[in-house]
Amino acid sequence: MAKWRDVKQNRVKFTEDNSKNILHSSIVSISKRFRAFLTDLFLITTPILYIVIYLILDGGDSFSQNRTLGWSIILISTFFILAIFWLKNGQTPGLKAYDLKLVDNKTKTRVSILQIFIRYLSTLFSIILVAPLFFVFFNKEKKTIQDILSNTVIINEKDALF
Repeated sequence: MAKWRDVKQNRVKFTEDNSKNILHSSIVSISKRFRAFLTDLFLITTPILYIVIYLILDGGDSFSQNRTLGWSIILISTFFILAIFWLKNGQTPGLKAYDLKLVDNKTKTRVSILQIFIRYLSTLFSIILVAPLFFVFFNKEKKTIQDILSNTVIINEKDALF
């Protein structure tokens, strides 16, 4: 691997091997991804939760009687908002705050709607089942279940191709 000074002064030619090393090293740490997730949780999901409970279902009593309807509205609304952010520029507010971007794993370009749908569903199942959340600690590449199933990866924004 070339030294930074050689790369900066263009003394080293860019090859396919170098690009693989750069893209592999651009995968973001678990703690940074988790902080971005928490930011999105508080900026996107929490307001939707309050709107559904207090404006749509008229309070906690009505929400407790209609949990299936309430959670369906919350999860579907959250999916559409996240899908718009991911399709538009590959970033939610949490990813933007930490200069991260969601991209396709192979091409390092924008994700498709199918990848977004698979990623969202696998994230929900990971949160519900809890055990898949720990898969990232046993994976050599530090990918989560949703990264593997949807063939996406979260990288630093400066490494993205679009």
